[in-house]
Amino acid sequence: MGKKRIVYAVLAGSLVLNCMFVFAGCMGSWDFSSFFQAQDQGGQEESYETGVADAASHADEIAAKLGTIDEIINNYYLNESEIDEEAMIEGMYAGYVAGLGEAYTTYYTAEEYADLMESSSGEYSGIGVSVSQNVETGIITVVNPFENGPGYEAGIRKDDILYAVEGEEVTGEDINNVVAKIKGEEGTTVNLTVYRPSTGEYLDLTVERRVVQNPTVTYEMLENNIGYIQITEFDKVTVEQMNAAIDDLSVQGMKGLIFDVRDNPGGRLDSVCSMLDRILPEGDLIVYTMDKDGNREDHYAQDADTLDIPMIVLVNGNSASASEIFTAALQDYGKATIMGTTTFGKGIVQVILPLDDGSAVKVTQSQYYTPNGVCIHGEGVTPDIEVELETGSEAATDGGTAADSETAAEDENDIDNQLQAAIDQMKTMIQ
Repeated sequence: MGKKRIVYAVLAGSLVLNCMFVFAGCMGSWDFSSFFQAQDQGGQEESYETGVADAASHADEIAAKLGTIDEIINNYYLNESEIDEEAMIEGMYAGYVAGLGEAYTTYYTAEEYADLMESSSGEYSGIGVSVSQNVETGIITVVNPFENGPGYEAGIRKDDILYAVEGEEVTGEDINNVVAKIKGEEGTTVNLTVYRPSTGEYLDLTVERRVVQNPTVTYEMLENNIGYIQITEFDKVTVEQMNAAIDDLSVQGMKGLIFDVRDNPGGRLDSVCSMLDRILPEGDLIVYTMDKDGNREDHYAQDADTLDIPMIVLVNGNSASASEIFTAALQDYGKATIMGTTTFGKGIVQVILPLDDGSAVKVTQSQYYTPNGVCIHGEGVTPDIEVELETGSEAATDGGTAADSETAAEDENDIDNQLQAAIDQMKTMIQ
């Protein structure tokens, strides 16, 4: 994939250089001076204040510059019939917010915001695949293709890299915008290109969209009455799904429980707090947040129910945000042994604020702190027992335990070395 992207970059660079040379050859017959008179008048540079967003105070300058850009586009843009003024204005808003240079703060059009709200509910029309994005590289990776979902049926597998949607590369694009492009009306199709690191090939796939309920929780009873619950996201539906899993495993005689939040990119703060409320004693501090003004908001367990059995939480470098809140709280209270590798380290919270026209802005509002007062942003949660995933194992490619609880426990290929280490550790804990 790296070589392919470098080739594209080189080709793009050559094209720009060639256009510049052609443009320079024609420059003598074109006069742009009238376009920039508005900016030249006065001869004074606009001053900007650091530490504040105040576009309104620069309204005259912005309007003048936009007028100049409009004139250039209307006089010289080749594909005149393709000009979409609404899209350009929405792009302007998105670009303004993107100017903050902060990966988690973004602007959503009304359509994108509606899609985001739908996906966080846990039921939507799409291809049944959850993805995560590396903030540094912008690469979008398939975390969990839902079994029996249209994406899995079309050939998408865990660890595939989503390279393009409808022929346009999506690396570096906001992950929520990419998801919005993939989702759509039931029965329609979307064309995807994925890169498979294990084989080094690019696959072009056409996937039909269907109504999908996100199975964010799968569970089964392992040997020695050890319960296993895998949580792939913290959506609205996840709370009920986890509670149902705990109840069912308890009826089956569960003596110990392994939570698997490896590759879980996070989700809703209210959902993870509700889930910890089911596990921690009433009155325990789950997490607290602190905004830029020092305002603190505490989240406490309020449910009288607790889970008083040996517990283990499996984590890795892709366990982020809500996954880390879940892990850190259980670690701080000594309720669970944490195993695996250090988590991602996203210790900040975003709030989504809708605007009057249906659009919205997601903005980083606060940092969160574990019950012991630790902010793990940029650091992650360190496991009590470190276990590196052995590469090449069967489980590393098929995502661990399958949803079919009748067969998964019997298939040794579904248990990777990290999960096996957790099972062995749990056996000693319940003895």
